[in-house]
Amino acid sequence: MTDLTTRITLRVSAGARRSAVVGRHGDAWKVRVAAPPVDGRGNSALQALLCQVLDVGRSQLRIVTGAGSRDKIVEVSGRDAAQADALLSAAARSAGA
Repeated sequence: MTDLTTRITLRVSAGARRSAVVGRHGDAWKVRVAAPPVDGRGNSALQALLCQVLDVGRSQLRIVTGAGSRDKIVEVSGRDAAQADALLSAAARSAGA
C-alpha cells in the first residue's frame, strides 16, 4: 500500500432510512446514515459506510473535523483524491442518486 492520503469534505444526515452516499452538496459529498446522531453512533455508521465504499480498513479513515457537526472532513489513507472521488461517485450512482 502506498502512503497516499486525501481529505474528503462531507455533509452528513443522520437518522435516515438507510445509509448511502447521495451525491454532491456543493464542494462536499452528501452522505446519509441510518444511525441516530447520539453517543457517536452516527459517526461510527459513517466510518463503516465510508470504509466499505472506499475499500479501506477502519484504521485508514478518521474524522479530522466536525465530529459533532453535520459538516465533516475525513482523512483517508491509501486513496488519492481521484480514486476517492471515483469510488464515491460510483456509490452515489448505485444508490440511485
